Amino acid sequence: MATAAAAAAVASSSPLSLISSFSSSSKSPSHSPRLIRAFGPNFSTPLPPRLLLKRSDKSIACPSRIFLLLQRLTPIAATSGLFESVITVLASVALSASLLVSDVDPASAFVVTTPRRLQSDELATVRLFQENTPSVVYITNLAARQDAFTLDVLEVPQGSGSGFIWDKDGHIVTNYHVIRGASDLRVTLADQTTYEARVVGFDQDKDVAVLRIDAPKEKLRPIPIGISSDLLVGQKVYAIGNPFGLDHTLTTGVISGLRREISSAATGRPIQDVIQTDAAINPGNSGGPLLDSSGSLIGINTAIYSPSGASSGVGFSIPVDTVNGIVEQIVKFGKVTRPILGIKFAPDQSVEQLGVSGVLVLDAPANGPAGKAGLQPTKRDAYGRLILGDIITSVNGKKVTNGSDLYRILDQCKVGDTVTVEVLRGDHKEKISVVLEPKPDES
Repeated sequence: MATAAAAAAVASSSPLSLISSFSSSSKSPSHSPRLIRAFGPNFSTPLPPRLLLKRSDKSIACPSRIFLLLQRLTPIAATSGLFESVITVLASVALSASLLVSDVDPASAFVVTTPRRLQSDELATVRLFQENTPSVVYITNLAARQDAFTLDVLEVPQGSGSGFIWDKDGHIVTNYHVIRGASDLRVTLADQTTYEARVVGFDQDKDVAVLRIDAPKEKLRPIPIGISSDLLVGQKVYAIGNPFGLDHTLTTGVISGLRREISSAATGRPIQDVIQTDAAINPGNSGGPLLDSSGSLIGINTAIYSPSGASSGVGFSIPVDTVNGIVEQIVKFGKVTRPILGIKFAPDQSVEQLGVSGVLVLDAPANGPAGKAGLQPTKRDAYGRLILGDIITSVNGKKVTNGSDLYRILDQCKVGDTVTVEVLRGDHKEKISVVLEPKPDES
């Protein structure tokens, strides 16, 4: 019995039995070996690749285990003979080689790499995006439509855009053209919760609108408000939008120009001091914020210059200094009290054809500021001949050559101010004092 036990012990520790037990330590595989190439994660210095062969998710051969096997074979070789030891080494090498060259049709490879290292400016951009996306919302514009067959009235989405949270009271700021013609509005926050929104007020001339939602204060994260008076051409800007209501998007660029002028899509009135940027502003991003590198709001993305409707690298944003004053008036009074002269004037091209410089008054209602002050409108005499009205050439000593000049001067005035209007009446000039009045309410 003792001899048999000793023989069994020697047999179990023989090189060939070790290889057999090494290769059969795992359960029989149900598929071919899988080759997995792994790298040590989270190390300050890259580590060399570590090759590992697996069968049914259990390791059966890798350089470290083969080395361990050879160590275990070393003392056995002393008793079993050199020949058997060489056979054992060759068998182990053959085992590893067979696994490498075996059929790997059902094999799958996994690559685990170290975490991507970002540069400092990339980290700043990622942080800016993550910190400000909760402030950007998605706005759906719904319009009432009547079915031609059933005569049922349905709410149909007719447009969408972006906006941002202004304060903890639930005020949302966006472009006026995003909400124009809406019978109902819905605002979707970053966590995909949707709320009915009501219009607090808007300014068609500057393309700004303010909405309000009844959402819990803990869900409202106001965007940091910056200033736009000290911007410089060339500084980095970031445009965040929510064009499809699914997720936020970020585009980056620089300020390409300052003090640009565009026309309001609603009234045609010029918007001064607009920011021009090459950050992509695509349809659906209208109303979203334009941020500086510190994450502060410097403008509202409002328009692009593109015949095709896609971003062409020329985008425009309403400066935050303009937006700030408008939003404050809307939140406080529900409207913008912008001063007006109370006239209708001819297109600039018509005045140029007359060979004069200024703004030709077509109409001056008697109950308006200009009519009360005595400005003369254009009219026809008893014979049907056209008699030109007054041509405004300056206001408060500032030259007026076209309608944009007149609007620009009035934007610097307040309701109740008295301005001196110089007009060309016939062949002589006159100076008339006009008391500015607020713009009538719009429905």
